[in-house]
Amino acid sequence: MQKANERITYTFRELEEVMKEIEIVMQSLHYMGSYYGEKFINEEDIYRAEYEKETTRFIDEWRVCERLSKIRKIISARINRGIGEDEMDDIERSLEKIKRWEKPGDMPEIKE
Repeated sequence: MQKANERITYTFRELEEVMKEIEIVMQSLHYMGSYYGEKFINEEDIYRAEYEKETTRFIDEWRVCERLSKIRKIISARINRGIGEDEMDDIERSLEKIKRWEKPGDMPEIKE
């Protein structure tokens, strides 16, 4: 890791923008899970298609990908993107081996 990337600071406004976008997505997904979760429990699994449709609608109409892109842009703007000996910058190197969706049925690796 480059020395310049060991400590990075952001303004309150930058962090506020990041937190607003995260809050919109996280709270909305939480509310959807709570709303439909009770229906799943009380009336078996008949609402699964409705839940999946609403989740997809939320992702598309609330432009979740654009919101995540905005977060990434704010966070990465202050990171030194100089190329190392391996011809990658610090971000590329740190994200190189993360599991990404590639095909239907893929499941994420969840590490805590």
